[in-house]
Amino acid sequence: MTSKKIDIRKLSEAELIETLESMGEKKFRGKQVYEWLWAKRARSFDAMTNLSTGLREKLDEKFEIRSITIADKQISSDGTIKYAFKLHEGHVVEGVLIPTENRTTACISSQVGCSLACKFCATGRLKLMKNLEPYEIYDQVSEIYKDAEILKQKPLSNIVYMGMGEPLLNYKNVLSSTGHISADVGLGMSPKRITISTAGIAKMIKKLGDDEVKFNLALSLHAANDEKRNKIMPINESNSLDALADALKYFYAQTKTRVTFEYIIFKNFNDELEDAQELADFCRNIPCKVNIIEYNPIDDGEFQQADPEKVDAFAKYLEDRNIIVNIRRSRGKDIDAACGQLANKNEAVTKA
Repeated sequence: MTSKKIDIRKLSEAELIETLESMGEKKFRGKQVYEWLWAKRARSFDAMTNLSTGLREKLDEKFEIRSITIADKQISSDGTIKYAFKLHEGHVVEGVLIPTENRTTACISSQVGCSLACKFCATGRLKLMKNLEPYEIYDQVSEIYKDAEILKQKPLSNIVYMGMGEPLLNYKNVLSSTGHISADVGLGMSPKRITISTAGIAKMIKKLGDDEVKFNLALSLHAANDEKRNKIMPINESNSLDALADALKYFYAQTKTRVTFEYIIFKNFNDELEDAQELADFCRNIPCKVNIIEYNPIDDGEFQQADPEKVDAFAKYLEDRNIIVNIRRSRGKDIDAACGQLANKNEAVTKA
């Protein structure tokens, strides 16, 4: 039976204030409730202890707080934590806490499933079931934020939208979630600590430029050759490398933010120096850096991990051409929490 209560976190602060005033409350009460929802992360009206019992009862009659819950938590031998987050209506998405010596990163999802069907990604094998609401994205960060402080005894330092889904196909909700994460009445994290990763949707990259976003942008590139990229990323057929280059130039002109190119390196596919040369040529479009990512096998996957010697030679080729390069080693592979593995073996996700 569908609840007739209002999903309170869908209201803006102004709408919440107006609604409470229509209920006979003073303006500051709306501000208090908004602060409880976003800054103090209350998950029930009873938790809002500076409100009268009568007001809390009225709120409970009219509204509901649709929180996510942790359905499962797995801890890797390297300290990485993978979460299965259950949404209000029963769908499950995954998130990851990645602790390293210098940072603690939350990898979060923006959709249930994905429509892009990238060949190397387990999530791409799931159908797209829904876009996440801003608070469903925010709650993932909130839960991981708590564990970073409690379990790792470090504050959460970075957030990457690199979990399940394509963030730019949930544009409005993703931008709203970054607003809540960076707001003072929120988690108060700097937008420069947030990175949105896209498979490459040119018109939406340009829209990010128009909106002059303050967060970072990463492009999942994986090949700087249209023929190869078409084979592994069907989105490239409608968003060619030339189109992406134009969009990225526009984004940089509007934001002056350096872009990161994510490059998963596959054995005998995109690991030759010829591939490195094509990537170096693509890097000339805008100021950028390159993250070379170790491939993480998925069930029945057709790709294999590149030889370490090839990876090092690839990175050296780029570095010799004054391109900033980082080699990202896999973390959380033993619990299928590494890049590209989310939803690989999680029955709760695949059956949701």
